[in-house]
Amino acid sequence: MNKAICSSIIDAVGHAPVVDLSRLTADIDGHILAKLEYLNPGGSKKDLIARAIIQSAEDNGLLQPGQTVLEVTSGNTGNGLAMICAVKKYPFIAVMSRGNTPERAAMMRAMGATVVLVEQSDPKEGVTGDDMKRVEDIADELAAKHNAFRADQFKREENSQAHYEHTGPEWLRQTDGNIDAFCDFVGTGGGFAGVARAFKEHNPDIGCYIVEPHGAAKLAGACITCCAHVIQGGGYGKDLPLINHDHVDGHLTVDDGEVTEVTRRLAKTEGIFAGYSSGANIAAAYQLLRGDFKGKTIAVNICDSGLKYLSTDLWGDELSTPA
Repeated sequence: MNKAICSSIIDAVGHAPVVDLSRLTADIDGHILAKLEYLNPGGSKKDLIARAIIQSAEDNGLLQPGQTVLEVTSGNTGNGLAMICAVKKYPFIAVMSRGNTPERAAMMRAMGATVVLVEQSDPKEGVTGDDMKRVEDIADELAAKHNAFRADQFKREENSQAHYEHTGPEWLRQTDGNIDAFCDFVGTGGGFAGVARAFKEHNPDIGCYIVEPHGAAKLAGACITCCAHVIQGGGYGKDLPLINHDHVDGHLTVDDGEVTEVTRRLAKTEGIFAGYSSGANIAAAYQLLRGDFKGKTIAVNICDSGLKYLSTDLWGDELSTPA
């Protein structure tokens, strides 16, 4: 087969381009470079770890032909796993809090997955740690019932390793290593961990910053006061064992208002239609450019697509405004 032709959608994962957000940063001294991970075929950077986890499980005899794969997900890793499992013919069960957007569940079901939605304690409070505990308990029961392989993205080293082997080196090749700082909203922490490790090995002076929501900045050492933030897939107030804290140069927090405003402006100014976590990363990058990194270059990931947030308040009146 022609080497330019992918044998399956799995081979299309990775190698996302990097864009200089020069229009968005016209009013500030410095550059924000954005890696468009939302262009992955499953619509997020999680496609990379889904591929890595399944491949490793196959290589190590942890996953047998036709065995069920099961994962707790806010949707993006589930989308990636649903895609991989569809190609490789593994039944896939996603266990997800009902507090996450229905678009993600619809995508997984379209690719043949079974989606189990778990009710929240209080929908007004966002997806809380207690909600996640209930999701985990149900996942454990279903894994035992179906003799399923647990993808277990919060704990498996394949998560951070995939970003260490692919995302980090891609960044360095695409920018010739000309990066002064990197900031990343953490869900599992695997993306931050892998990229930060690659960056620190290349140049220890690259600043690596964890981004969390106001009111749920556990990794920054703050008390958890509110989990009702808009950013899905993180800010649960959990310990994240994949993160090497020797690679953390600081912590940044963002609030819902600035995240929403930046995400909308990203779409209107740069034509990049992304989700809340991408806005969180850019809002955090602005903080760095207004502080010690004035005039410098900040790297951020555009984590997932705005198409996964059409049912939320992210786009406000934009979707209903007549032509």
